[in-house]
Amino acid sequence: MTAPIPRDIPDLPPIPGHVVLPPTVVPARAVLIPARRRPVAAFRGLIALLALTGVAIELLAADIPPTTALSHFTIQSGILLALVMLASARCAWSAHHPLPGALTGAALFYVIAAALVHHVLLAHASSPFATPDGTGIGTGTAWQTAATHILHTAVPVAAALDWLLLTPAGRLHLRQAPAWLLYPLAYLAFTLARGELLLPGAQDRYLYPFLDVAQHGYKIVLGNALLVGLALYALAVLLAALDHIRPDPVRRPR
Repeated sequence: MTAPIPRDIPDLPPIPGHVVLPPTVVPARAVLIPARRRPVAAFRGLIALLALTGVAIELLAADIPPTTALSHFTIQSGILLALVMLASARCAWSAHHPLPGALTGAALFYVIAAALVHHVLLAHASSPFATPDGTGIGTGTAWQTAATHILHTAVPVAAALDWLLLTPAGRLHLRQAPAWLLYPLAYLAFTLARGELLLPGAQDRYLYPFLDVAQHGYKIVLGNALLVGLALYALAVLLAALDHIRPDPVRRPR
């Protein structure tokens, strides 16, 4: 004979009548399949090619060592934008999910910042920091002039058009603005440390005239850097705000 089965087993919890699962939020990218956007990929590939062309001309035509040319913020931001555009073109061509908005927004922010510094501080005749060729990267030859227009005008305009016409809206956020400033801050530390390591009187000891400690001293240079940093932060906030009020060019009809 077998022992009777007890009605209640004290070691086990009672079985509820029904189980209520907590609500879950599924991100849209987990259920939406991105489509191939080959014209977009081609346009972004052209932007990358344009940026790399400007960088190559600067490296080959400037009468300064390539390492000095690569130390300029304009060259570095152009290379970063080219890499981001190539990766974005691959995503659009292969129907992969797009790159994070924080990355693409940072690349756009840096090339626009470099363009504004060039046009407002270096190329404007009324600026106290104006240079003869408006670049600070070697002498102004015909090739140098072409590279200047490519990197400081054509590339930023093309990147802005890609953002306005081909990129979904609402991907930039105000919380990203402080993170975007980390690179300009690191660049400031780099260029000041580089100037201290080079011998006094060395060519291109300080890469930009408003950061020339030998001519202006640290007090004025740090004040200039603070003003430029505040302007860049305002630019980052403006980009994030515009991204949330501009029309969405890739919204699909429901």
